[in-house]
Amino acid sequence: MRKLLRKIYNFIDKKIVVPISRMIYYLSKKFKKNQGRLDKILNRPNFLIYLSLIVAVIIFVLIDSKVVSLVETEAEVIPNVPVIVKYNAEAFVIEGVPETVDITITGRKSDIYLAKQLGEYQVILDLSDYKVSDKTRKVYFTYSKSINSLNYKLDPSYVQVAIKNKESSVFALNYDLLNINKLNNKLSVKSVSLNKSEVVVKGSNETLEQIATVKALIDLEKQNFEEAGTYDIDDVELVAYNSQGVKLTNVEIVPEKTSATIVIDSYSTTVPLTVETTGTLVAGKAIASLQINGAASHSITIYGEKEEIDKIKSVPVTINVNNMGKESTKTYEVSITKPNGVREMSSKSVEITVTFGEEQQKTVELTQIFPENLAEGLTANKAPGQTISVQVKGVASELEKIDLNAIRPTVDLSGLGVGDHEVEVKIENTNPLITYVVSSKVKITITD
Repeated sequence: MRKLLRKIYNFIDKKIVVPISRMIYYLSKKFKKNQGRLDKILNRPNFLIYLSLIVAVIIFVLIDSKVVSLVETEAEVIPNVPVIVKYNAEAFVIEGVPETVDITITGRKSDIYLAKQLGEYQVILDLSDYKVSDKTRKVYFTYSKSINSLNYKLDPSYVQVAIKNKESSVFALNYDLLNINKLNNKLSVKSVSLNKSEVVVKGSNETLEQIATVKALIDLEKQNFEEAGTYDIDDVELVAYNSQGVKLTNVEIVPEKTSATIVIDSYSTTVPLTVETTGTLVAGKAIASLQINGAASHSITIYGEKEEIDKIKSVPVTINVNNMGKESTKTYEVSITKPNGVREMSSKSVEITVTFGEEQQKTVELTQIFPENLAEGLTANKAPGQTISVQVKGVASELEKIDLNAIRPTVDLSGLGVGDHEVEVKIENTNPLITYVVSSKVKITITD
């Protein structure tokens, strides 16, 4: 209050008393004949006080009648005010109504603050007297004003609504698993059964025709499955989608929610770890042996969906041997990359020790060939009597173990038709201790 009175005093002194005094002084100089009379008036003790009071009363009246405003007008937006729709929900479907609107209020800051504290915002769209129509209708919102001195503006202030008859149809119910990546990596979903196979969906005929599927959304993150077992889940949300996968909101699904039974399993299998190499050793050197974690072979356990991990026969790891072989051994710390479909592995990394030795080589002649990617209805054969010369490199002990029947030469016949063709030969090699080199092409005849 003291600050307010001081501000009023300063305002009157600065804006009223001082300007009036200056004006009178100026006039007194202009009219020297009346100097004595003006001096007498100005010298009266109460003259300026009465004059200031009169001017203050005039200013007060102007401000109170809002002709002059000393308070700045402010504006504030009240977002996301819910819309209440009044209509016969059992018989009709309303399309085009937003769930919320924004209210902009303008006025004095104190009034805005009071309005926000009251928080009495209610926006209503009354469609009680409207009937079904094929055309959209322009309908204005109604709303309550908690403070009459404020100006209220809705955004939007009206909507174009369509009122349609509510119809119903029966749809098959499927399910989707949400947040499956949040499931414990050693667990997997074995089966899901819903307590309902069909649901009733209500809405306008146009909306019902858009429905492609109705699904129960099972959120695995909310369930906190920690071990294998059978679990019953309640309050599973049901949603309807169109053919583009967009959720349809203007429908009513009966019932709104359902329950489900989920069987959680922990499926795993053990597969060998295979070593692949990149790069080229120094001349005259070959890999004599490989040890994984100190053993000649190593296996890991992989976890995931049964149909996915049953396809995996081995898990590869890669080491770079470029320019290696000068030293007798080399040790690698290798991270294991999870194959597609694997959720968890028993090992994340391994230690691979490579021993190098002197390279030997020998040439073998192969007679059988395996065509790949041959067009349907065609037959491929190599020329009679033609053999495939393959140079085999490795340390002597590994060369002695080679089984010629285990070597599988292949030719890629993609895009080739009837006729004679010269194609490159490739050797499928899963043994990092052996290198195969095929220096010449082979002639293949393709016939119907």
